[in-house]
Amino acid sequence: MRFAGAGPVGRFTLFILLASRMAASPAIAAEMAVKAPAEPPSPWEVDISSAVMSDYNFRGITQSNHRPSGEIGIEPRYDFTPSLQGYVGVSGESIDFPNQSPAEIDFYAGMRPTIGKLGLDFGFWDYYYPAGQCFNAPAFCGPAAAPLPNGNIVKQNLSFYEGYGKATYTVNDNFEFGGSIWGSPSVLNSGAFGVYYAGNVTVTAPTKWFPHDVGAYVSADVGWWQLGATDAFYGGIALPSYGNWDVGLAFTWKALTLDLRYYQSNLTPVQCSVFTSDQTATLNTAGVLASNWCGAAFVAKLSVDTTLGALK
Repeated sequence: MRFAGAGPVGRFTLFILLASRMAASPAIAAEMAVKAPAEPPSPWEVDISSAVMSDYNFRGITQSNHRPSGEIGIEPRYDFTPSLQGYVGVSGESIDFPNQSPAEIDFYAGMRPTIGKLGLDFGFWDYYYPAGQCFNAPAFCGPAAAPLPNGNIVKQNLSFYEGYGKATYTVNDNFEFGGSIWGSPSVLNSGAFGVYYAGNVTVTAPTKWFPHDVGAYVSADVGWWQLGATDAFYGGIALPSYGNWDVGLAFTWKALTLDLRYYQSNLTPVQCSVFTSDQTATLNTAGVLASNWCGAAFVAKLSVDTTLGALK
């Protein structure tokens, strides 16, 4: 079609007709549509976790007198860059301690840099045991305070803190290993320094072995807690350094994890009583207090771990 001798008005009319034809075609209109830029992901995320377990075991020692325990936690995170994350968190577990504190409240904060397949984690962890008291002396647990009914002694305040550094190397989707070191100037407010060294390994089953959203892994940990001498309240004795390990099989489904784990330490029952001040320790055949808090233990734990973003 020719518009011979068409002036400016004719050419404008032709442009309007062609534009109308193009807009009428869905395919052409789709090609011409201008996509709105996607919003960048938020650097903020909040992890939410909770768990129930048959026993709360920490470094080979029960914290709940071999009884069931509950756990809940929240951890806000901020990604400064794709390879540097900062975080703070608080969590709580129900316990059964000799100073009668009903819970362990953990406050922590740190930074997680990543370098390729290597993940690092540096931070500070505070173990707070509220409402602690002493038998027969609820106001003050000094040298004159009466001992526990079985003869052990314990401070009213067992709270303490640790600094830590962790490293995890992810070989591939099915295998990772790592290590960590934790240090405190006064473990359980005993006056004794403590440095805890740990190593771990995790082997994850291939996803093709399971239905969608189902997975499984095997993991193991080994540690050594180097401990110093206590203050005058506990007689200035050297706490027994010890090793511990655990191995477990876990099954996952979406945000749920069922972990079945075996714990063990090399503390003798007598050493265990000295370290823990176990209020349930009993006299052995030699007439010395002995505790079963540090022996073999099998623990089943069902946990849920999700994020605030996943709940939206």
